[in-house]
Amino acid sequence: MIDLRSDTVTRPTAAMREVMTRAAVGDDVWGDDPSVNAFERAVAERAGKAAALLLPSGTQSNLCALLTHCQRGEEVIVGQHSHIFRDEGGGAAALGSISLQTLPHEADGSLALEALRGAVKGDDLHHARSRLLALENTFRGKVLPRDYTLAATAQAHEQGLATHLDGARLFNASVATGLSLAELCEGFDSVSLCFSKGLGAPVGSLLLGSADFIARARRWRKTLGGGMRQAGLLAAACHHALEHHVERLADDHDNARRLAEGLAGVPGVEVRARDTNMVFAAFPEAHCRALGAHLEACGILMAAGPVTRLVTHLDVSAEQIDRVVAAVNDYFTGADSDLSASTG
Repeated sequence: MIDLRSDTVTRPTAAMREVMTRAAVGDDVWGDDPSVNAFERAVAERAGKAAALLLPSGTQSNLCALLTHCQRGEEVIVGQHSHIFRDEGGGAAALGSISLQTLPHEADGSLALEALRGAVKGDDLHHARSRLLALENTFRGKVLPRDYTLAATAQAHEQGLATHLDGARLFNASVATGLSLAELCEGFDSVSLCFSKGLGAPVGSLLLGSADFIARARRWRKTLGGGMRQAGLLAAACHHALEHHVERLADDHDNARRLAEGLAGVPGVEVRARDTNMVFAAFPEAHCRALGAHLEACGILMAAGPVTRLVTHLDVSAEQIDRVVAAVNDYFTGADSDLSASTG
């Protein structure tokens, strides 16, 4: 199957599986796993942070960060469509009694600096005290401008807030801009990086920050059930991805561009956005169910809807992108008369 539902569907390559079989392991809860320790040091150094912590998922990594930064009844300022707010099961509220103050996104995915300034609440007993600003890069495939992240984090620090970056796809931002990981992490007190999306590891995210912050986050990881034993098998996969799969993200970006250009030429399809490895396309609502069934019969998976996100990754080639475009075009060519009727 050609699976465009998400870059989370990637599978370990043969080389990655081989590295996993040879990984030196120990007990990571005791700090004894050499593969985990080496991986954490390597990424922390590349990101310009003092320490790192391996966690099973980006959701748990973000949650550990919020629990470490905030006490019960305190507040995090986030985007209204951010992953932390919409897609992490309400963990901050359910498990940390942390309030989330949401702000609308600008067209580039940022949160307006004036809106951020006005949202910060001080030491007033009527309010949840603002403690943390959390940004996301990339956001729906869009790369936050570095000038913006530096300004936003500086402003947050001036107002007494800590800063966290949900960098689930930060390596995509690095490849798209040519900026180093350290440059993209600058200004953030903590950063979450995911290795099981476009980088293709089966499991694993890292939380980065100061040595003291990571020591406290390690305690929260244990509380959340995220302590792992011979985790070196997973760390080895992530380390392989770090060394071999970062630069090739450019191929995913090229394939997303190829997909967007191809779909834009199909009658009835509107390409709304294309950034890094994501394409957002609008299909006529009356055809979404039949289109999805047609594509699945052609060996293509996508969550077809009025606005559909299609995500390229290492298991999708340029030739397969052409097959997707051809299959969509075949469907709408065959449904042309119905399409004309449905669109008036």
